[in-house]
Amino acid sequence: MSERQIILDTETTGMPVTEGHRLVEIGAVEMVGRRVTGRHYHVYLNPERPVDPGALAVHGLDDVFLSDKPKFADVVDEFLAFIQDGELIIHNAEFDVGFINAELERLPARGRLSDYVPNIVDSLALARQKHPGQRNSLDALCRRYSIDNSARTLHGALLDSEILADVYLAITGGQKTLSFDADGDASGDTDQADTAARILRLPADRPPLRVIAADAAEAEAHAAWMEKLGTDGTPRVWPG
Repeated sequence: MSERQIILDTETTGMPVTEGHRLVEIGAVEMVGRRVTGRHYHVYLNPERPVDPGALAVHGLDDVFLSDKPKFADVVDEFLAFIQDGELIIHNAEFDVGFINAELERLPARGRLSDYVPNIVDSLALARQKHPGQRNSLDALCRRYSIDNSARTLHGALLDSEILADVYLAITGGQKTLSFDADGDASGDTDQADTAARILRLPADRPPLRVIAADAAEAEAHAAWMEKLGTDGTPRVWPG
């Protein structure tokens, strides 16, 4: 697994991609060592075609709003630079990867998404393995892991990426969030639990622990007790 991971989501004009539907939004957040770094990538795109009513109801991005936004060709370099060499985490990856590949194929010599990243992980497939036969949409997983998605009234690529980061941590390690303060303390939540544990990181220059050795009487008493035990640890004779 790559130390650097990119949690990614997209919104589109509709589906399927084979009917010429295009990207209208890309959102991604960076994690390094399972910690969200605060770096993110977000862009709205002019898809050069109308948004289907069904898609509009999902993400709320209409043709007027998107008309003055950059085209994918205008942002492809900065997008690829952000994801370069990071493991991608995508919920229902086949959908998003298909749309990104279609955009790349419209441009000369851009290849495919897999040419830029070492691995693509489908968090939906992970969730189905862990929770077979259950609903594993992003909203359902938020409810299952008690992750707050109250700000998610409409789908948005950046917000969904931020939520997916918490969901992915919960699915893969029981850890929903992990943040460090200036003193190096950390706190985290466990999988499907309401309890929280706080980890205190001791300073490296702390004084050594005091070792208290047994005195002569204590050593003699210990030796006497060991004499009563067999070599296999079974008492020979219990005092009555």
